[in-house]
Amino acid sequence: MSNPFTARWSATGNNLCLGQWEIRYHERLLDLDAARRDRDMGTFGVFSYIFPDDEELAEGLREDEWILENVEWLTELFIAHDIPVDEAHMRWFYQAVNPRDWRCGSCGGCI
Repeated sequence: MSNPFTARWSATGNNLCLGQWEIRYHERLLDLDAARRDRDMGTFGVFSYIFPDDEELAEGLREDEWILENVEWLTELFIAHDIPVDEAHMRWFYQAVNPRDWRCGSCGGCI
């Protein structure tokens, strides 16, 4: 089965901090709570716009650790949207969000 989640951060360019998450499950938009909607997800990556390939600048949690850290709110979100609460769906959620995750300052707009 392919990933049923898609994720998009609504802002681009040098104003990433002004965006919000648009995460869909089978094309159905999920309603994230305000505490998560407009913040980075804390997934693992290098978010430096100056040194995007420098692994020493990597931050955030890798998939296994991230799921353990976020299992409570993910479970609530999944239940609210009739998404199966299982490891596969939590991994797919992470895998959809991770490539689009960001950090404040990662675009250079505030420098």
